[in-house]
Amino acid sequence: MPKPVLDFWFDFASVYSFLSSVRIAPLAAEAGVDIRWRPFLLGPIFQSQGMKDSPFNLFPVKGQHMIRDVKRTADEIGVGFQWPDHFPQSAVPASRVTLVGLQEGWGEDFSRAIFRAEYVDNRVISDQAVIASVLTHLKVPVDATFAKAQSDEIKSKLRDQTADARQHLERMEVVQRLEPVGAHLRELQHARRLRRHRRDRAPTLGHR
Repeated sequence: MPKPVLDFWFDFASVYSFLSSVRIAPLAAEAGVDIRWRPFLLGPIFQSQGMKDSPFNLFPVKGQHMIRDVKRTADEIGVGFQWPDHFPQSAVPASRVTLVGLQEGWGEDFSRAIFRAEYVDNRVISDQAVIASVLTHLKVPVDATFAKAQSDEIKSKLRDQTADARQHLERMEVVQRLEPVGAHLRELQHARRLRRHRRDRAPTLGHR
C-alpha cells in the first residue's frame, strides 16, 4: 500500500517554514508519511489582506515576542539560528529555482540549503550569487538552472501554487497565520505519539 502524502507548503520568507523544514522529514518518516514540498509566496496573500509588510514588522511588540519564540524553538530542536539582518527577503528567485529542482530531484536539498543560508548563515537569498553557491555545492549546473527558472512554465507554476495555497489557507480560516504547516506538524507529532503508545502497549513474549 502506498504511503499517504502530506503537502508541505513553505515560503523562504517565513521563519516558521524554516523551523518546519528542519523537523518535517524525521517526523514524517516516523509517521510513515511521504512529503511533497510545495513552495509558494506569502507576500501576495498578505497583500490581498491589506498588509504590505511582514507581521513581524507591522506589529513590533508582537513581532519581538514571536522572534523570542522562534529562537526558543530553534534552541529546543538544536538548530543554529540567527535573525536575518534583512527581513523579510524576496523568495521569488529561490522559489523558482526550487520548482526546477523538484522536477529534477534535488529540490528538497536545495530548499534546506536556502533556508540554512538565510536563517543560520544570515545571507541574502534573493542574491543570485547566493543561489549560485548553493547550486554549485549541490553540483547542479548554474546557468542552465537559472535559464529554466526564468521559463514561463516555472513562473506560471509558482503563481498557480501560490493561488492554490491561498485557497487552502482560506478554507482553513488561517489567512493571516505565519505557520501554514503548523497544523500538519502537529498531526505528525500526534501520529508519532500514537505509534509509541501502541508499541508500549503491545504484548511481549511470555506475558500473561
